[in-house]
Amino acid sequence: MIKSEPKSILQFLANHYELLRELFDLQVKNEIIRREQLYNSIKEYGSDLEVQLKEHKIIVEQNDDYVINEPYFILFEFILQQFKPLLPEEIEKYGQSIRTLFFNIKEGINSDKNILLDRIEALSKEINKFANSVKNNTQSLLYESKELKANNKKYEYQEKVHKARFWIENYIVPLNAILDVNHTQSIYNELLAISQFSNIKRFDYGDESIRRQFEKLYNLLRQVARDINHQSSILTNELLPLIERIKTESEYLRGFHLYLTNGNCYKGITPPNLFVSRRDNIYNPYVYENTKEYFDQFKNEDEVIVIEDNNYLTEWIFDRTEYKANLDKNLPLNDFFGWCENTIKQEKTDFTIDVFFMVTSLLFEDDYEVSVDEHNRKMTISTDSAELFMPRLNIKKRDYVSG
Repeated sequence: MIKSEPKSILQFLANHYELLRELFDLQVKNEIIRREQLYNSIKEYGSDLEVQLKEHKIIVEQNDDYVINEPYFILFEFILQQFKPLLPEEIEKYGQSIRTLFFNIKEGINSDKNILLDRIEALSKEINKFANSVKNNTQSLLYESKELKANNKKYEYQEKVHKARFWIENYIVPLNAILDVNHTQSIYNELLAISQFSNIKRFDYGDESIRRQFEKLYNLLRQVARDINHQSSILTNELLPLIERIKTESEYLRGFHLYLTNGNCYKGITPPNLFVSRRDNIYNPYVYENTKEYFDQFKNEDEVIVIEDNNYLTEWIFDRTEYKANLDKNLPLNDFFGWCENTIKQEKTDFTIDVFFMVTSLLFEDDYEVSVDEHNRKMTISTDSAELFMPRLNIKKRDYVSG
């Protein structure tokens, strides 16, 4: 338990940032902070800070040495944008917990309300952790790959190729499989299933507090889907091509270097000319024959008469502003879908499903509050091609509380 005041801890972090950064770098390099390294670092900054480091729970003992407490370590990773690449198995653990929580939510959808709320909240937290891990991992792999390409550590050609293959086989390809929408067992597909489920429950669940939680979960998943797609595009469009170029460039250079340094060993092999000049025409040598053949095909062309048909259909354009103003005049409503049907038929004689769904998109405007009819009544909308059974929705202006 931390006995220090939160403000005191933050002040300590700000005042002793250089020391903490040094300890963080030591742990990143050695995965531990040796006792003598801790004392040397503290001594260098001219004061006895060990008591405060322990009192604020910034460092904790590990056998005879120390490590930075995990919450502080994660904070420094975030501030310094230095994330150690995670193995796919480490990211997959989020997938397992997400699948378990989602299964329990579906199984207990009509059970205890408080348990269901806690499970939805826990699922949201796991999804957030998963999305952050993917983002941090992609960023780390991209940084490592660029460092490898720049070869600041002066790797030999063979070692450089070996490292490139290592990153591809153990990190990049497995991570890409986790995010691949075409992979049936990917976590991304699991998130899509959760999104569809929460989208339904945010409208038709009986308890309002549960509906609000499903609404938050659905909005979270929409953002996470965008973020994962972005990270996946980085993997496929930047990271994999970069690593592949490292492999091929290194192999070409290694082969050329081998030939130059051991040229006498390959007797009887004439090296190719690196630069061979030649002259060529910018046009095809058979341009005359091709042109003549092209024009000959039009000599005996049949006459074609084109009659324009002026009886074309005018495409209907959904005027959202006009329909929204009309809706505002009629609020509150106890049958939103019925209002959509009647309003469309007043304007158009040919009522279609496509037009109906364009107008119902007003339902998702931010300034409306929507709820399901308390008696769970339904309504029917019929067209020449389909029959829809829709719930009765109540809609009114959302009450905003001034802040």
